[in-house]
Amino acid sequence: MKLIECVPNFSEGVNLDIIKEITDAVESVEGVRLLNVDPGKATNRTVVTFVGEPENVIEAAFLAIKKAGELIDMSKQKGEHPRMGATDVCPLIPISNITMKETAEYAVKLAKRVGEELQIPVYLYEAAQPNKSRSNLSIIRAGEYEGFFKKIKQPEWAPDFGPAENDVKRGATVIGARDFLVAYNVNLNTTSVRRANSIAFDVREAGRTLREGDPINGKIVYDENGKAKTVPGSLKSVKAIGWYIEEYGVAQISMNLTDINVTPVHKAFDEVCDKAAARGIRVTGSELVGLIPLKAMLDSGRYFLEKQQRSVGVSEKELIKIAIKSMGLDELSPFKPEERIIEYLLKDKADSKLINMSLTDLADETASESPAPGGGSISAAVGALGASLATMVANLSSHKKGWDSRWQEFSDWAQKGQQFKNDLLMLVDQDTIAFNRIMQAFSLSKSNDEEKAARDKAIQDATRFAIEVPFKMMETALNSMEVIKAMVQTGNPNSVTDAGVAALCARTAVLGAFMNVKINASGYKDKDYVVDVMYRGNEIERKAIALEVEIIELVNEKIGLQ
Repeated sequence: MKLIECVPNFSEGVNLDIIKEITDAVESVEGVRLLNVDPGKATNRTVVTFVGEPENVIEAAFLAIKKAGELIDMSKQKGEHPRMGATDVCPLIPISNITMKETAEYAVKLAKRVGEELQIPVYLYEAAQPNKSRSNLSIIRAGEYEGFFKKIKQPEWAPDFGPAENDVKRGATVIGARDFLVAYNVNLNTTSVRRANSIAFDVREAGRTLREGDPINGKIVYDENGKAKTVPGSLKSVKAIGWYIEEYGVAQISMNLTDINVTPVHKAFDEVCDKAAARGIRVTGSELVGLIPLKAMLDSGRYFLEKQQRSVGVSEKELIKIAIKSMGLDELSPFKPEERIIEYLLKDKADSKLINMSLTDLADETASESPAPGGGSISAAVGALGASLATMVANLSSHKKGWDSRWQEFSDWAQKGQQFKNDLLMLVDQDTIAFNRIMQAFSLSKSNDEEKAARDKAIQDATRFAIEVPFKMMETALNSMEVIKAMVQTGNPNSVTDAGVAALCARTAVLGAFMNVKINASGYKDKDYVVDVMYRGNEIERKAIALEVEIIELVNEKIGLQ
């Protein structure tokens, strides 16, 4: 499935009824999922995020732009954020199985329809704009709504679609395609917009105008072409301005991080902290506008733990908590990861039903008369617990008094353990899903030859999947024994028995999963594949049994009692 994200910004952040009507228009399109609605009173602006297949998304975007034009009167709109229209900007972002070029084509299709059917002036930007001299959003928007009545009449600023006349009520709109952008504000302990802007100029890639003598009031320095020279800021792929937010009573550095692979959120935060401190100003926290990828939050958590020389091999939940607290993302309002991280919003809850149960509920579900979850899911769960024990030993060792110089060594082991744990947890539900697929395939109609053939193929495809899932369990549980053995040999000696129990769990997971491989392989018709799987499965089983014996012997040696 091709998926794109749309993040339109509407020039209304106060009237929640208007915002609701706009988002209702989005949700009226089947196949589109509304992920986030983020209104701001001081900026008088709402960022809406939704995702779906391209045709559905541009239909939803069109309806939202139409509704915003009906409800928002730009002649009366005021706000801190730069704006030029009721729908100020509407970017499309490739999410999966679609290129930026294809996404840009959909942006052009949407822009053309908005211009022609709604008669709103539309400008293309970023990847959708072939004229690179007018592809930058801030350059297009310069002059804002009030200045566009004259600007739009200039030949070089004729819109790409729609009338060359600024709409008094609806203004103009910018539509384009871009990479994932993180809108991020850093809070300051000052009310001075001038000082906030100075910090913004320090960090943003565009920097500030070069002046003779005094960097603020000095004479502007021009190049041979009469263009003002600039001093670049310290952060690449960052746009920034300073503003005062009356709602919070503080000034902020408002940033767009246009490539978080170049400048991640945590780097932007720390750099603003440094530049603010140099000007006698303190950062008190920060604010995310809209959504953020999971990786960005996890990378931030690891970054701040590494600065403390603490193990980064902790759970996903803990990494996110560290990131939130380190950057003060919850200073102005609660930061709920399940509502702000894009992967969490896209996650199908059915894929993690079992692992999200309490231990009691999982045990009760397993004990019920339902055949699933069964031995495969439980094997994965036992393997995950084994990897968790090994990871615990690594984290305890990383923080052990007197072992401070070895924190990185054990942090690396803990990271490996966490990955094995996460993979095995995913397989808990995957095994039950695999079983259900087989049951569904067997329930298909077989009233004629065509249906029989389709049913047989479905059964074989489901069986193949039901072999591959427990086989992946075997491989993962065996690999986790590398961490387990290392923790017995080099980890905190006070936890050696925990690592020993981890080995028992890993071996159980391998043997239990192999039973499921065998029973499903018995019904699979591709015998060459079955022979290969059985050969490799026997090798994994043999290695797991041998490693368990070796690890338990090491544990007993460490204990000193045979």
